[in-house]
Amino acid sequence: MKIYKNTKFLFLIFTILILLIFFNIKNDSKKSETENSAPQVVEEVYSSNIIENVNYNAKDNKGNEYIINAAKGEIDISNNDIIFLTDVVALIKLNSSDNIKITSKFGKYNIKNYDTIFSKNVLVNYIDNNIKSEYLDFSLLRDTMIISKDVIYENLSNMLKADVIEMNLTSKNIKIFMHSKNKKVNVKSLN
Repeated sequence: MKIYKNTKFLFLIFTILILLIFFNIKNDSKKSETENSAPQVVEEVYSSNIIENVNYNAKDNKGNEYIINAAKGEIDISNNDIIFLTDVVALIKLNSSDNIKITSKFGKYNIKNYDTIFSKNVLVNYIDNNIKSEYLDFSLLRDTMIISKDVIYENLSNMLKADVIEMNLTSKNIKIFMHSKNKKVNVKSLN
């Protein structure tokens, strides 16, 4: 009889364990279903690095002034010294000659050294000279303005097409050239 009671007792414990495991598994699956169907709360952090109506002024040690305005600017997250500009208008006030005005759709401005890259629909006005292009690299430190990509230069009497125009801001010396030695600068008289 004692063996019978022990077997009965073991069977009862074994059954209780199986029921506990079964209900525990069933309970866990209900929990995971509820967790999966519950709306997930995702916290999003927004930070803005966009500036409206941007204006920067700079002067070099020769007294030349550089003023740049843009409808919008966006600070580069990886380099806080760089700001990407939209609808750009720049004015270079040279103390030894007339002002140079530059407009473009986009710009990349370095607030430490004032170097600026103008791009898309670039227009340079200097006295009676107009230069259209798609790219302009301006540097106060190098004292240069390098205009490239689909360059068209016009004044009152001439029009020319070239790959690159380089201008020294102090001496006003200009180099006009093509990238390929096989191509020539196209000059046309307007008179």
